[in-house]
Amino acid sequence: MPGAIYAEGLVKTFGDVRALDGVDIDVPEGTVLGLLGPNGAGKTTTVRVLTTLMQPDSGRAEVAGLDVLKYPNEVRRSIGLSGQFAAVDEYLTGRENLQMVGQLYQLSSRDAKRRAAELLERFNLAEAADRTAKTYSGGMRRRLDLAAALVVSPPVMFMDEPTTGLDPRNRQQLWEVIQELVAGGTTLLLTTQYLEEADHLADTIAVVDHGKVIARGTSDQLKDQTGGDVVEVVVHDREHIGTAEEVLRRLGDGETTLVEHTRKLSVPAAGGAKLLAEVIRELDSRGIEIDDIGLRRPTLDDVFISLTGHATEEAAPAGTAGGTDTTGGAAASAAPAKNEESQ
Repeated sequence: MPGAIYAEGLVKTFGDVRALDGVDIDVPEGTVLGLLGPNGAGKTTTVRVLTTLMQPDSGRAEVAGLDVLKYPNEVRRSIGLSGQFAAVDEYLTGRENLQMVGQLYQLSSRDAKRRAAELLERFNLAEAADRTAKTYSGGMRRRLDLAAALVVSPPVMFMDEPTTGLDPRNRQQLWEVIQELVAGGTTLLLTTQYLEEADHLADTIAVVDHGKVIARGTSDQLKDQTGGDVVEVVVHDREHIGTAEEVLRRLGDGETTLVEHTRKLSVPAAGGAKLLAEVIRELDSRGIEIDDIGLRRPTLDDVFISLTGHATEEAAPAGTAGGTDTTGGAAASAAPAKNEESQ
């Protein structure tokens, strides 16, 4: 039986760009799917199709048991959407923003006011409720946008890179809100470039690149695909990086990687602690001073590099699908669907 969010064979092209190339998704009710990929991978295009803001060229999708092409209005009543940028009216107060969204969902004026007050309290915005949104910090605007997406307590939520640009404190606060939503039974599709975020929040992860899902599984399953442990070495003197890299390449079990500005080298280490000891002895015999050395499990960064050959922060070429997103927040899900969406 299909999950609360389901897609099969989604294809979408923009000229010569194949933004989606047969995307399949299945998110069980009450769980979180983390959709990972670099800019231009197709994450935002997938969200737009699933939230009725864009029609696919082929394939089918269901949200909350409803076909997104046949029943777009009903789908919009069942979802909340928080886009990459906070969709708030800067000239309205926080309270007025939430009341406006409530009325767009056809709540009575009384119910819209009551729900706005509840959400302002929940998102720690009550003290700023009657200030205009243009006086809010970036984190406050993000929380207001997420509150707007929850005005009607939707069973299914879509969050497209919800914490991009937030400081660690505000990001942690949003994580806590997301965990509360899921604990209450909400189904969530989350797109992100922050691998730590997916590691922390997602039950399952789908890695997208060039419009295709190239891997899926839990965080641990994806890490296991990459291999065993990794030895990391921070070289004290930059001139010794080349020699240290040669040592790691000879003793390790794969290609070395280098983070130039931190002088950090890493290499797969099937031998675990035994290999770590060998590396330490060899570096010491060569007179190479190190600032740090350790053994760790693969991260989702390692998964990305292994699967795609590039990191998640790769910039998308101008004009490609899935790059800069103009999708708004919760109010977008109450607006009429569009047949085409400019990129």
